[in-house]
Amino acid sequence: MGKLLAKFFGFLVLFAAIAAGGFWFYGQHLYNKEGPQTADGGARIVIISKGATVQSATAKLKAAGAIEDDFSFRAIVRVLDMLPGGQKLKLKAGEYSIASGAPIKQVITQLSSGNSLQYNVVIPEGITSAMVMKRLAETDWPTTKPTTVTGVARLTYRLAGEPPKAPAEGVLLPGDYAVQRGDTIDSVVTRAIKRQQDLLAEVWPTRQDGLPFKTPEEAVNLASVVEKETGNAEERPEVAAVFVNRLRRGMRLESDPTIIYGITKGEPLGRTIRTSEKEARTAWNTYQISGLPATPICNPGAEAIRAVLAPPVSKNLFFVGDGTGGHIFAETYAEHQRNVANYWRVRDANKAAGVNTPAVRRQ
Repeated sequence: MGKLLAKFFGFLVLFAAIAAGGFWFYGQHLYNKEGPQTADGGARIVIISKGATVQSATAKLKAAGAIEDDFSFRAIVRVLDMLPGGQKLKLKAGEYSIASGAPIKQVITQLSSGNSLQYNVVIPEGITSAMVMKRLAETDWPTTKPTTVTGVARLTYRLAGEPPKAPAEGVLLPGDYAVQRGDTIDSVVTRAIKRQQDLLAEVWPTRQDGLPFKTPEEAVNLASVVEKETGNAEERPEVAAVFVNRLRRGMRLESDPTIIYGITKGEPLGRTIRTSEKEARTAWNTYQISGLPATPICNPGAEAIRAVLAPPVSKNLFFVGDGTGGHIFAETYAEHQRNVANYWRVRDANKAAGVNTPAVRRQ
């Protein structure tokens, strides 16, 4: 009888082992099996809310068609949770692009890693804080990488929340800011302010000796003028050197963009500056006031800020447009006048040929 029971229990153990092995291999099959395909090959979008449970996340995956069987998905998650050193599903909130045919393994990896969709918010160099706020509130931002989803070529996202009051002029650092769905206008503004603060903390202590300004805020002010004077990145250091040299000599900056800011607060003037406007005294018109304008006239980029803190050694005090979008620099007023005359010759020739000439910048 004892031998018979031993054989019976041995059979049960063997059967259980075979069943367990079969279950394991079947689970592995489900884990790695190709998931549901979409008709057009596009991904499915699933949004996991903060604090979502495995059950609610599974329901969303099933509703989106990203998984075939919600019971199997939850069962695999539970098994993984029980395995020593296993891949536990710690849900991270976000918007996920689940590829067509993605196996459960890939889905779990995505939801655990937090590798959710991001959108690329761009703050251009040289625009005012009011322009930044308008841009943040009205733009549909694209994903950082082209993402094809079912029926949609590329996803976009408009930042959430009401736009806060525009921050002070010049305190935002232009650049690219990656956001996730749910991020607000205010969160981007806060990051842009912090990014400029971090940049100034890095570069201000390494500034060139003897600069004609005393604070990081004054450096940003001058950088804003440099930013508006040239869109050519290679010219920024030379333009910065001209303005630093003029400040050192007590010369006025005589920057056209400062006139425009005093008239429109940075909005395009849409015409040439009138003589009466050049002669009108405002807190920003550097043809009429000495030193820096009352505030920055835009939000300068990192390179403009670096340029005014480390301008190249130069004796130039003037620059003027060369007729092609660049500038010609000069040390003396007589040389500068010759460059101005040459600009007008180019302009007249272009006009006769029906070619537009970039606007002049006279210093």
